[in-house]
Formats: sequence, structure tokens, C-alpha cells
Amino acid sequence: MANLNKAFVARLAGLPVIGPDGDDIGRIRDVVVTMRARHKQPRVLGLVVELPTRRRIFVPMLRVAAVEPRSVALVSGTINLHRFQSRPGENLVLGALVDSIVGVDPERGTTGAAPPGATGTTRSAATARYQVVDVEIEQQRTRDWLVSRLAVRVRRGRGPLGRRGPVSIQPWARIDGLDDDAIGTPEHGAESLVERYADLRPADVAHALRELPEVRRLEVARTLDDERLADILQELPHDEQTEIVTRLELERAADVLEAMDPDDAADLLGELPEKDAESFLELMHPDGSAPVRRLLTFDADTAGGLMTPEPIILSPQTTVAEALAHCRNPDLSPALASLVFVVRSPTATPTGKYLGCVHIQALLRELPSTMVAETVDTSLSTLRPTDSVDSVTRFFATYNLVCGPVVDDEGHLLGAVAVDDLLDHLLPEDWRDLDLHDTREVRR
Repeated sequence: MANLNKAFVARLAGLPVIGPDGDDIGRIRDVVVTMRARHKQPRVLGLVVELPTRRRIFVPMLRVAAVEPRSVALVSGTINLHRFQSRPGENLVLGALVDSIVGVDPERGTTGAAPPGATGTTRSAATARYQVVDVEIEQQRTRDWLVSRLAVRVRRGRGPLGRRGPVSIQPWARIDGLDDDAIGTPEHGAESLVERYADLRPADVAHALRELPEVRRLEVARTLDDERLADILQELPHDEQTEIVTRLELERAADVLEAMDPDDAADLLGELPEKDAESFLELMHPDGSAPVRRLLTFDADTAGGLMTPEPIILSPQTTVAEALAHCRNPDLSPALASLVFVVRSPTATPTGKYLGCVHIQALLRELPSTMVAETVDTSLSTLRPTDSVDSVTRFFATYNLVCGPVVDDEGHLLGAVAVDDLLDHLLPEDWRDLDLHDTREVRR
């Protein structure tokens, strides 16, 4: 396969790194460059490679034998397994340079243009503002790799609804604003990433965050609002959830935990030492911490450990129209919106006597003024909080459901298990490591 002497970094991200014996060492997550004197092309120092264990290490470019369209080959299988830490003077392309705001001087490098160090109103007026989309690196005859060109887009206002201009490719010599003093300023901070992620689903943002270096990931987490961060944390593996939460300010972390679904908050706190978990619970509002404390009393491998205490719970006198209004709540997952549970007062878990359930399809067949008590299904079996994961799986398969009630021995509804939480438990622990569309990994 032909070797490449130039490549855009975003296209390198995710490629496998292969040792000389053909072993798959890991995958490229970023490229490390160092800035040089003004307007000199930055030098590429090496690659950030994520091992199968999710540890990120540094591989110097001198150890790269070939960059190919589908993989990167190393000269030697001997690598330093110490965790990667960025040093002063080093910059990550995807973690710091991409999304930066730069100036592009169209006159620089042209015949008769002012030298790079020249100043004046004419050149300043000609310099336009752009957002960096990607960075191209190129191998020189000396075997050094340098940054050669940038893919940039005209910056047209702020915010996620701003129009995106066309992408153009600019040589490094025309770029202003990517020196060491500029990188890290608010204009190059996490705000642009938050804007970029604004229209993405939480699961897709979570995947994107995992591609960022640790420092930038924490910056983005601190920039997001509580509700958005809570939604994204719920899509991250437990160890990365705890990494972010434990590095936030204590009160901010408690606010984010309150915004999370109680079952996800309980799963996160269950990964922490008991003393640390209690510190967060004490800072949370009692209304938010109470359901989380109840969930922490159940084994994680049981229906009680999988359930959420906040399904749709209604009294018998509720009309079908009101029930459907609850089902239309956009904050509910499709699984939880599929089933309405009918109970005697109180309707907060643990509820009064559990009477039965009504599927959303049954609600759609009834008149809006009908009371749910007239359509309730009392024949459907229920789950017990001590039921195993296997029992919950058989329950869903037997009754063709995506949500099931959890009822205690006294007949009180404690919550409901949704199929998404069950799948999360049944899949391998590292299932989130795989990009949904990464067919290479599926085949392997």
C-alpha cells in the first residue's frame, strides 16, 4: 500500500497503529506539534496513541515507518507505555489548534507583499478571521514532519445557529494568531467546542469528548451547563464519568448529579469511595438525593439496581388526554414513554398500591376524556427489586416490552426498568469505546 507524505490530522484520528510484527498497538487520537519562531512551520513531535486499555501514550514521529491510508506503521515495537502528558511548548492539533480562530493574510507570500514581520494598517485590514477546521502535516526530505497547510472556514458570527462559510485550504505562511501566546486564550478555549457540539446528541458529544485530551475535556465539561453536562455524562463509561465529576468544584458536581437521572447518578456514585459519595449526597437537595440513596441500597445486578424511580406514574382518575401529555415529555426516553403506571396515592415512589399499567398504544385507541382506570392492564406480571438481570431479560422477551414495573412485596411501585439500561448492563464494559459506525472494529 502506498505511503503518504502528507495527511490531514482529522483523517489520521482513529487509524490503527501497527507494530513491525503486524500487531495492532492502538489507535491515533491526536498529533503533537511544537510552535517555532514566528511564521515558521510547526514541527510534528509525535502521535497520541490510545491503547486497548484506554491509556494514552506518546509515540515519537521518529518511530513512524510509514503513514498509509488505513494505518500507521512503526519502525519498532518498543514504545514508552507511560501515560501521555502534554509538556510546555507542545500543542495538540485536535485538542487545541482545531476550532481556533485565526487570521489569514492573503497578501503574505505573494510577490511584492510585505515581509512577515511588517506591520501597518494595510495588512491588518486585509487579514480576515477564520476558524480552523483541520491541519495538514507533511513529511520533508529530512524525514521531519511539519505543519504545511490549514483547512479554514470563514467565521460568521457566534453561536450554534451561525452560518458556516465554505472551507478553504491556506498555507501556513498566511496564518496569523497560532503562536504560543495566542493558544489558550478565551478565543481558543472550550467555548467554540461547546458551540460545535450544540446540535449533536448527547451520545455523540460523549464520543467526541473522549477524543479530546484530558485537560481540554475538563474545560469543555466546565463550560457546559448542568443539564447538558448531565445528559452527556450519562453516555460516558463510569470511569470517565467519575474522572470529570471528581475534578469539578464540589458544589457544581452536586448540581450536575441532581440533573442526572437518579439511576445514572446512583451508578456513578456507586463507583466512588463511600465517603466521597456521601459528600456529594449531602450537598444535593434532599428531593434529589433521596431517590439516589434508595437506589444505592440495591445490588447493581438486580432489577432494583437497574430501575429508574421516575417513570410515568398516574392516579386512576387521570384522563387519557393527560396521560398522553405525560408521554410527550421530550425529557423521557422512548422506552419510559411507552408505558404508564397507575397507582393509588401517593404517586411518588415508593407509591401507594400498584394497580396496573397502560401501554401508549392502548391510550391512542381511547377517547381523550376516558380515565386511565378504565383501560388499565392488571394481568401483566411485575418485576421484584431482587430479580436478576437474566430474569429482567426474560421478562422483556416474554411480554415484548421495552419497559417493566418494579414492585415490592407490599405492592408498592418502586420504579421501572427500561430496555436501554438493561442493554447497557448486558453489553461488554468497553462497548462505548467503539464508534457506532466503525466497521473496521466490528469486523475484527
